[in-house]
Amino acid sequence: MKKYVLILFVVLVSVLFTLHGEEKKMEFKKLNPEEARVILNKGTEMPYTGKYDNFFEKGTYVCKQCGAPLYRSSDKFSSGCGWPSFDDEIEGAVKHLPDADGMRTEIVCANCGGHLGHVFKGEQLTPKNTRHCVNSISMDFIPATHENSKKAYFAAGCFWGVEYHFAKKEGVIAADSGYMGGDKQDPTYREVCSGNTGHLEVVEVTYDPSKVSYEELAKLFFEIHESAQSNGQGPDIGPQYLSAVFYNNEEEKKTVEKLIDILKSKGVTPATKLIPAKAHPFYKAEEYHQDYYKKHNKTPYCHIYQKKF
Repeated sequence: MKKYVLILFVVLVSVLFTLHGEEKKMEFKKLNPEEARVILNKGTEMPYTGKYDNFFEKGTYVCKQCGAPLYRSSDKFSSGCGWPSFDDEIEGAVKHLPDADGMRTEIVCANCGGHLGHVFKGEQLTPKNTRHCVNSISMDFIPATHENSKKAYFAAGCFWGVEYHFAKKEGVIAADSGYMGGDKQDPTYREVCSGNTGHLEVVEVTYDPSKVSYEELAKLFFEIHESAQSNGQGPDIGPQYLSAVFYNNEEEKKTVEKLIDILKSKGVTPATKLIPAKAHPFYKAEEYHQDYYKKHNKTPYCHIYQKKF
């Protein structure tokens, strides 16, 4: 009798664990109407409008609905079709299904069944001769992690030019335009430009401290703008364009203060504000602001490098 009770107990525990696993698997993200139109109802976003079309950062693309990994950035390529293109998938992550039109092959997330797009073969675009044509809206992107990386925050006028110069610096992993310093959560560009939110245009610099020091970054900050200008930067006038450093700790603060003293000894009096970063979260700006000058093949008109140290 005890033997049968033990067997029954083991079976019940096994069933409960299975149900719990299925329950966890079904914990999907709530989709907005446009996401649902594409992911659930097999719609298609307009070409050249998706945020991952002309996007080539290192990382992993995951399903928007369930978070399952789908594609690696190393398999992404530029096909010119207007949608993100991959010539391979993470093994077992994508299911191929005959399309309702009887001509194409649909691709869906193997975990949740969410619609991704279609797969095409024989186009000779890459050696693998395969193109996964995927809707940006069907995915999220997780950047590659960089062990021991650090972040620094600099405001030096229009963030387009600031980002441009930091992105070129050796040792910088990423430079992202955004907003810091105000009270409103997740402000828009229009709101910041009104001058009423208290935010500054800021660039978040992710860097490898084994390749570039914080002091080198701070020096670059002072060398790409006129820190003595107190009402903006160049032709960009307004509180959102002020010179400021959002420091993460006392060491960073002392580094900037040392550089300010050096500039003062050379006859320059910076109007740069020193603000603790922990009191002001960084809000990444809208996608069209990221890599602005690179996207438009232009050089910053109000940020010119001048060696000062």
